[in-house]
Amino acid sequence: MGVVVLTILTLIYVVAVFQLAWGLVASGEPIAIAMGVFLVIFPVIGVVFVIRDLLFALRGNELLARMAAAGELPEDDLPRRPSGRPVLEAADAEFPELKRDVETHPDDYRAWARLALGYKASGDAARARKAMRQAIALERAGSTGGPAEPEKSDRVAE
Repeated sequence: MGVVVLTILTLIYVVAVFQLAWGLVASGEPIAIAMGVFLVIFPVIGVVFVIRDLLFALRGNELLARMAAAGELPEDDLPRRPSGRPVLEAADAEFPELKRDVETHPDDYRAWARLALGYKASGDAARARKAMRQAIALERAGSTGGPAEPEKSDRVAE
């Protein structure tokens, strides 16, 4: 929902700025023309970033959906706070297993996708995005690099 609202607001902004830029360029004044050109360039850069982010979200969701359909995702049984977010301590307790899986199978996109989910559950969005980017890149390259699920011997003792 947030992405849709952000996209709509960005489109409204782009239309308003293009109208203002056209008025500046049409004035014929050199400074106004330069301002008009820059008013066009900056929103274009913004639109490129929004499109890039939307494509990342779509690719990540598609990858996770395929993994879920194949039974390659860990069960989401973490305790939740009233807000619906995982309890940080519980997420952090499962994290070493996910990290070890990536260290053992660095070319396995599934391990990287599970690590991204672990980072997300632990509240580290920046690392979650980086791990998911790696998973998408490996999956697009056709690399599996290891078993679909970590072996029992690789799991942390509970």
